[in-house]
Amino acid sequence: MTGIEDPREATFVSERPWGSFQQLTLNEPTTVKIITVDPGHRLSLQTHQHRAELWQVLDVPIDVTVGEETWSAAPGEQVWVAQGAVHRMANSGERPGRVLEVGYGHFDEDDIVRLEDDYSR
Repeated sequence: MTGIEDPREATFVSERPWGSFQQLTLNEPTTVKIITVDPGHRLSLQTHQHRAELWQVLDVPIDVTVGEETWSAAPGEQVWVAQGAVHRMANSGERPGRVLEVGYGHFDEDDIVRLEDDYSR
């Protein structure tokens, strides 16, 4: 268990003379990745038992599924994936799209339970 609720509610924002910054985590076990999804592709529909994830869409809209909801997340949008939630990201656009992913809790690729997968993994 991560013990983390939705960190978007506790995100620390600090104003500076040059602008501001958002602090997404502090002294928590986390893994940070930038995921690139090519046009016309999608990740497996999956769950994780040992981590939650916060996605920040970076540059093009990304189709996201969390639980029973599916929508197009706009650049700048944050998406919370609770521990154990069914989730997927896809790119129906024409350019590669990037998502900053912060995984909260123990990270292990073997923790992925694939419910659907386009690549037969």
